[in-house]
Amino acid sequence: MTQVPDVPLGGLYGDAILDHYRSPRHRAPVSAPDVQAEEYNPFCGDRVSLALKLDPNGRVVEVGADSEGCSIIQAAASMMAESLQGQDLDQAAALSGLFNDMMRGNSLSPAQEEGLGDLKALTVVRAYPVRIKCALLPWTALEVGLERYRTSRAPDQ
Repeated sequence: MTQVPDVPLGGLYGDAILDHYRSPRHRAPVSAPDVQAEEYNPFCGDRVSLALKLDPNGRVVEVGADSEGCSIIQAAASMMAESLQGQDLDQAAALSGLFNDMMRGNSLSPAQEEGLGDLKALTVVRAYPVRIKCALLPWTALEVGLERYRTSRAPDQ
């Protein structure tokens, strides 16, 4: 299991998290998205709207991740959007699973941890269990959007 650093609350906002919170990436709307979903947490007011545009080969060529709420959801949505750029849908789903595993404290191999890139900065959120849902909400939107997309493209049976 990956260790959670013993960090005071002020340490929750590391450089990468603050950077993505202050300068969120990929907030612009995506015209005619192929994948879209919106998730809302009524308990805290966090909201995220996700839109993905795919190329003919199914790779993400444009991401729109607009969020409202705490700094963690805003940073997580921005970091997720950056990590999805250029991925195909299977890679996006695998990254979502990996991020969920990390946030739930499951053991990751060094290669898996490296594959998370900047998303590893959100590991510190695990020290504050009430904030884990903030970091996971954008990924929930991704999973919902991917499921809707795949269902809409499945041949009628």
